Amino acid sequence: MKKNLIVIAFVVLLAGFAIYQNVRNEDKQTLMPSEQAAKVNFLAPSFTLQGLDGKDYSVGGPREKPMFVNFWASWCGPCEEEAPDLVNLYKKYEGKFDLYAVNVTPGDKMDNIKKFVDTYQYPFPVLLDKQGVNADTYNVIAIPTSFLIDKNGVIREIIHVLSPKELDKKMASLLKEE
Repeated sequence: MKKNLIVIAFVVLLAGFAIYQNVRNEDKQTLMPSEQAAKVNFLAPSFTLQGLDGKDYSVGGPREKPMFVNFWASWCGPCEEEAPDLVNLYKKYEGKFDLYAVNVTPGDKMDNIKKFVDTYQYPFPVLLDKQGVNADTYNVIAIPTSFLIDKNGVIREIIHVLSPKELDKKMASLLKEE
């Protein structure tokens, strides 16, 4: 009986410590959201990358309009399915938001990237995440993964492949908030 009480006390002590650690980590995330991986309702991690056009583009922080950041690769089948929908979305809401297509370059070849962009006639900037650092920061596990970011720099949605109708609905909702 005495052994059981000791074991129960030890388990309660460990559970209390685990709860304490979890609460402490949540406080850190609230205080330092931009230093954490990308999460909904937190600031989007900032980065600047060079585009295929040679210009530098920045993500993160307040801006004049919301943005859509899409992580993709040329060899990705779902990225091919999504590409025409992104082009149509961009054209429909042109000027009301920024769309950056961030190529996860370490697993891709430059010739394939350019061919993909030409095939789907991307009218928006294509950024090159040459080391994949930004995809890691945004905790991109599967591609395509997209982030809807409001003009205050806060991530509002994390999206994987959606139907054109659902994609349009998410963008319309984000633009309505602005």
